[in-house]
Amino acid sequence: MSQHTIRPRNQLLACLPEAEWLRLMPLLNKVKLPAGEALIEAGASFANVYFPLNGLVALHGQIENGDSSVLSLVGPEGFVGVSSFMGGLSTTSNATVFAAGDFLRMRGVDLLQEFEHSVPLLHLLLRYTQALITQMAQTSVCNRHHTVDNAFIRFLLLSLDRTEGDELLLTHEKVAHMLGVRREGVSEAAMRLQRLGLIRYTRGRVKVLDRAGMEAGACECYRVIKTEYDRLLPLRLAD
Repeated sequence: MSQHTIRPRNQLLACLPEAEWLRLMPLLNKVKLPAGEALIEAGASFANVYFPLNGLVALHGQIENGDSSVLSLVGPEGFVGVSSFMGGLSTTSNATVFAAGDFLRMRGVDLLQEFEHSVPLLHLLLRYTQALITQMAQTSVCNRHHTVDNAFIRFLLLSLDRTEGDELLLTHEKVAHMLGVRREGVSEAAMRLQRLGLIRYTRGRVKVLDRAGMEAGACECYRVIKTEYDRLLPLRLAD
């Protein structure tokens, strides 16, 4: 694994000082994961944590009847496995690969050991955890108080922020499952956004045509989440 090609592809790893990255690098293994792969199930201990390089993971809660909704999205700006160093050793949410891609996998016990002995890594992971909590909290507020259109736009923008390009592989059924709403509601929201010229939806693909228009029409929840990530996670820290 070449540090010059791998490191810049994950924002957290890119923020680490050089000495910290060199110590962490031998503990990481590159893996390719398909969409739908379950990384962590609620109640299970963290055998591994994952740093996305270009994939996207949905953290979602689920109730007994099988219904679920997304709590947060994780892409190359972060990692999956916060509970591994927060003392709980397990989580009440599930983590599923939403968009296939490349990931760096690390044993949870190794991350915990590094977290306890590396001050730069500790500070970086705690800042990321605060940003992640903000996304979860604001998502809950948005789902409760805003329209399906608002939630759909927020979901699309957060997904685009964490992937390359302007197109996402999404069916109405998949989005409805992610947002915890009726499929009909998502279909109606997609039709409205398409009529406004903001997106084009064809055969399970959503292409964003007007990113600026989408952001202008978004509720404040997207801006709150993005502002907190930008504040807490600079593109790169000086070595």
